[in-house]
Amino acid sequence: MTDSYETMMLPEVEGLIEKTGSKFSLCTLASNRARQINAYFGQLGGGLGKMVPPQVTSVSSKPLSISFEEIDADKIIPVRPENEPAEDVEAD
Repeated sequence: MTDSYETMMLPEVEGLIEKTGSKFSLCTLASNRARQINAYFGQLGGGLGKMVPPQVTSVSSKPLSISFEEIDADKIIPVRPENEPAEDVEAD
């Protein structure tokens, strides 16, 4: 039986891990997207930019929280190279 805990974080990390496949994929995907969002907000005063704006409407002003919400809404999905296995391989 798994324990369920009340958390303050929405979306929940467990659901995000299921969407990305592993906690390492989640960390990489969310941090890369948060950097892109931060760069977008940084270039707003400079006219037309090349950065993609946030893909969800969020009350959060933190780029990492916005990237988590994008992953939860399936706006950002992990893409693996063709030769990389989809599952983690256990070492002997």
